Amino acid sequence: MGIAAKLFHNPEDRENSLAYRVRPSDEQVEEQRERWNDLAEVLKEGLRDVFDKPVTSWLQGSYKFGTQIRPARMGEEFDIDLGVYLEWQGSAESGDVEPLEFKDRVQLILEDYAAAEANDAIGTADPKARCNRIHFSGDFHIDVPCYHLDRAADARDLATQDDEWENSDPKAIYVWWKGQFEGGERDRARRMVRYLKMWAALTFENSSRPSSILLSVLAAKAIKAIDTEGLAGDDEYFRAVVDDLERRLRRTVVVRNPVNTSENLNRLTEDDCAAVIDKLSDLLSVADRALDAADEYESADIWSEAFKHFFPFPEEEEEAVAKATADTARNVLAVIRHDPDVHIVATSGKRRWEGLNAIGPIPKGCDIRFTIVDPKALPEGAKVNWTVRNEGAEAEWTNDLGHVAGSGLSNCESSAYRGSHFMDVVVKLNGRIIGQRRVKVQVSALGIPKRNSARPAWTRLR
Repeated sequence: MGIAAKLFHNPEDRENSLAYRVRPSDEQVEEQRERWNDLAEVLKEGLRDVFDKPVTSWLQGSYKFGTQIRPARMGEEFDIDLGVYLEWQGSAESGDVEPLEFKDRVQLILEDYAAAEANDAIGTADPKARCNRIHFSGDFHIDVPCYHLDRAADARDLATQDDEWENSDPKAIYVWWKGQFEGGERDRARRMVRYLKMWAALTFENSSRPSSILLSVLAAKAIKAIDTEGLAGDDEYFRAVVDDLERRLRRTVVVRNPVNTSENLNRLTEDDCAAVIDKLSDLLSVADRALDAADEYESADIWSEAFKHFFPFPEEEEEAVAKATADTARNVLAVIRHDPDVHIVATSGKRRWEGLNAIGPIPKGCDIRFTIVDPKALPEGAKVNWTVRNEGAEAEWTNDLGHVAGSGLSNCESSAYRGSHFMDVVVKLNGRIIGQRRVKVQVSALGIPKRNSARPAWTRLR
């Protein structure tokens, strides 16, 4: 088991793990479930009324596979895929409904749904090549692909914006995926896919990013192919999966759909494919260095190169700090240990709070400044890096689990969410950690009340 295995996945400390931080919270999953269930009923009723045919729906994509990740950045959205199916016997072309007619009707239903304030919808997007999209408050959207279904033949075709029927069967690939694993192995496979998807979301722009289904198929095949004897912990498994993906794509970038071998799941351009392979090579290097790290803290810092603020840091303990100090002293490349003290000042109007290496509870809405106490004590050439890691229900609901905050001797942030949050400070010299500090920021549920607020109108004229 790798040194940071528990920071990848740890059922005993679930919230302090990468597996937890990259996925939606239970509350977000329930909110999404309520919304797509309601939308599905509205779509089915509206399509039945217009086309006078049986209509069904089927959830697909990451939500169905159990591999959904939270948005990598503020302003991005969860993605849900809800297929709707018009049924008639025979081929799609033999029916009396044209593909674009089908898609246009779905678009009208979505627009009407979005116009109703009670539905918490923000609006619709222009129709896409293979689906229609509606956006909701809570940072998620639902994509609605439109299918013809011949139930007797168990055959499906997708309506496209080019007014064509395209052979596509989302159920078949889900059945294939589910059949690859059982029990705990399937749970681990889902985690591997989520790790890959979050890495991809943090590494590539949306247009040049490997798709969810591409990464899911590649990961499934990698897990079946790698020699797992001797592997223990998600960090070691993840390294093996990345190695397999990089080797596989260097051989050929064509990735056949396992249930329709005429389809290439890789729709990236040649240049984008080359970039993905290069970044996988970089990720493999990160994995090797992290697995070879001297301690858990150093390993977490290296993994953070790939996963940014989503990768958790271990809690500071006196034993761990003492061990790190001893390890550093034995290292001929960096013989100086400097765990910095951090002075924190939080202000809101005229109110002020101070702390050393921790602060709180403070209210929401404060400006917070973190400053290295004795910068002259830092060895020449040392670099101080700051990373915000947020925790708790409010930060999760807002999809703000932190950010890389840059480098320097000070940093400014603000208090926005109730709960315990951390400013992680790492000091490096010649690329190696020589010091660290985990600064806890406790934020209360209360905001700052106005001082000397205006008297009620009924008292002013006494």
